[in-house]
Amino acid sequence: MALKTLVLSSLLALGLLVIVGTQPPAAQRFQQRHLDSRSGPLPSNYCNKIMKQRKLLKRNFNTFVHESLEAVQAVCHERTFCCSNGQNNCHMSRHRMNITYCNLSGRNPPKYQTINRMKYIIIACDRNQTWPVYFDGSM
Repeated sequence: MALKTLVLSSLLALGLLVIVGTQPPAAQRFQQRHLDSRSGPLPSNYCNKIMKQRKLLKRNFNTFVHESLEAVQAVCHERTFCCSNGQNNCHMSRHRMNITYCNLSGRNPPKYQTINRMKYIIIACDRNQTWPVYFDGSM
């Protein structure tokens, strides 16, 4: 019985590694730069903390989406249209999502203004329309 439990738990762990390992590097970067499942509105010091935690202090601005990975992935199945960079792999969310804009407001040390909004998000997805890989904007 112990051997059976060990084998099953090993297979489960291996399966999780395979699932996580299938994400392209661009999808991992998207998640690190733009996803935060905490729900808003968030406090005024949110951007200062998260930009430092995520090592994004060299950016003048950034947008965080406060939804689950699954909810953002679902946007990849919406109608495809042309992104701001000319690529034809953008999708707009069907519903408004909780987002936070972080805008650089001071340089030494870096300080960010936190702006919470409910907006439609526009993202680019990988060619399989599975993983969000680029945050193109919001409206």
